[in-house]
Amino acid sequence: MWARIWTSLDGWFFGAASSGTSVSARLIRCLSYLYAVVRDLMRGEINFRAMGLVYTTLLTLIPLAAFSFAILKLFGASGDVELVVYQFFSALGPANAAKLTSHVMQVVNRIGGGVLGTVGLALLAWTLVTMIKKVEDSFNFLWRVQQPRSLARRVIHYLTLVVAGPVILVLFIGVSRRAIDSAPFRDMRHLPLLDMLTAAGVKLAPYAMVIVFFAGLYLLLPNTRVRWRPALIGAVVAGILWAAVGKMFTAFVEHSTRLAIVYASFALVVAALLWTYLGWLILLVGTLLSFYVQNPLYLRVGLQPLRLSGVEVEQLALRVMYFVGRAYLTGGRRWSVDRLAAELGLPGIAVSEMVLALEHAGLLAVSEGDDLLPARDLGHITLAEILDVARNRRGGLFTPRAVPIPGVDRLLAAIEDARRTRCGDLTLRELAEEPGESLSSSRVLTLPR
Repeated sequence: MWARIWTSLDGWFFGAASSGTSVSARLIRCLSYLYAVVRDLMRGEINFRAMGLVYTTLLTLIPLAAFSFAILKLFGASGDVELVVYQFFSALGPANAAKLTSHVMQVVNRIGGGVLGTVGLALLAWTLVTMIKKVEDSFNFLWRVQQPRSLARRVIHYLTLVVAGPVILVLFIGVSRRAIDSAPFRDMRHLPLLDMLTAAGVKLAPYAMVIVFFAGLYLLLPNTRVRWRPALIGAVVAGILWAAVGKMFTAFVEHSTRLAIVYASFALVVAALLWTYLGWLILLVGTLLSFYVQNPLYLRVGLQPLRLSGVEVEQLALRVMYFVGRAYLTGGRRWSVDRLAAELGLPGIAVSEMVLALEHAGLLAVSEGDDLLPARDLGHITLAEILDVARNRRGGLFTPRAVPIPGVDRLLAAIEDARRTRCGDLTLRELAEEPGESLSSSRVLTLPR
């Protein structure tokens, strides 16, 4: 039943009703982003990842606060860590947030005093790195990124997040405080309008900090190029959700007596776990939305694996090599996976998988700037080789048993002979040198006669 419901909704959001320039069609296209996010949430994969990150957070909350405390101590602003921890637990209510913040800061102060020693600090550093890696893996999953960063790049990015994050926090809090406490600002506090704006700014500052933090994560963590506009849209929506869900959760905790009756003294721990889960879920929802804003072709596909037919896979391999070879010969702009996906009208995951297969076969090379280049001279890349890569891709380690059937074997051998005879010694250079139409739209390539 659910499959039929999702199919009918897909047909409505991505069918004829969403095409055109009418107001209703534009509204449907805008709502399709919300629908795609809700659909993917209902399928459960994002929820499982949020649950896994809750466990990781329990292990790394203290190390993260300790390292932030150590870095901020250098700037004389170690007290700001307590404000951030309190803000994280603020959805549990003022009393509960103060109690949890006090416990966390007690442990952080012990770590700062050198109680753990070298081995303990190394263990805390390892748990912190593990958390960032798991968050990156979740972001890469939502962004359909198959290849993680190299070890060297991970070290650089992780150090940037761990070190630069607290420094930016210090600047944000410090500048805000200095601006509010400055003499000109105090002199103008008696103005009613300015007083109202100051009160509103103080209330909105934590949410602005959350939005900036989310946007930074969306830009830095996925192992792909994320444009600032999709990242900002996802961060704004996630920040609004954070504020709205936080208000509702605070009301739930403060007015719910059943939670305390059922869980007794563990009620605070259970509430903290629930809020941590909701926080990660909101963060991942913003990630997914930013991905869809940057890659609207995925709206209908969602998180489902994309399956191309055998003919489509062969056409994709030839098209990728043609575009790369043509750009190499003419000296035009080099192609990337994202540009090829937009040119071919395909989700980037399909192009990325094909590029990876062609790279492993020694036909393509990927530069440091993610540009695609021929791995060897075009005259030494045959079309038969390209088709072999497309035809022999296999997922997993399973190999079917070879069952001899004379009639089937003769037919398959004849088809293979016909294909190789048709391709002959044709090379990618000959295909790329063939005068073609403008590359503004994709088309089925025809082999030269």
